[in-house]
Amino acid sequence: MMQTVTFWFDCTCPFAWATSRWMKEVEKVRDISVEFKPMSLSVLNDGRDLDPDYMEMMKANWGPARVAAKIMLEAPEKIDAYYTAMGTRIHGAGEGGKKGYGAYDDIITAALADAALPAEFASVANTEEVDEDLRTFHHEGISEVGDDVGTPVVKLGDTAFFGPVITRIPTGEEAGEIFDAAVRLAQYPYFFEIKRTRTEMPQVRDN
Repeated sequence: MMQTVTFWFDCTCPFAWATSRWMKEVEKVRDISVEFKPMSLSVLNDGRDLDPDYMEMMKANWGPARVAAKIMLEAPEKIDAYYTAMGTRIHGAGEGGKKGYGAYDDIITAALADAALPAEFASVANTEEVDEDLRTFHHEGISEVGDDVGTPVVKLGDTAFFGPVITRIPTGEEAGEIFDAAVRLAQYPYFFEIKRTRTEMPQVRDN
């Protein structure tokens, strides 16, 4: 029986990207289907008193997340393709970390074309037209895990977690074995978290 894994993402988050590419590898070796849904670091950090440089990145991050919400509303079958097209540019090609409203507009336009989505979807990137819907999608994921998290949020069976956080992307049977272990942990109702100090950022640049 095919298992659905629900995966809440922000296009700009390198940790979500690494974990999502692992999930795509797992789809090749396990009977699972990954259902992607948007969440937003900009929504998560809205109104917080954080480092000014970081908050400039949060301004830029609104655009990709708003477009993801538009796609989820009108063409949800394309959300995976949009995320892949965005992530390949932002993370694979090293075009992330942009600052200021509208900074990802060119990447959004290219990603919509790659995903065979209407170019006019980009129009919501710099408006508040879908913000209520984006917040709803975001809070759907957050409600599964609590407030003290970021992206990704991954639901395995009946249980969701922030993470798993990985910095390299396992492939083949190793990807499946790590997934099996994560599912087994999720099945134990009293397991909540496991953590250690991270010593590197995700290594996801295309060579």
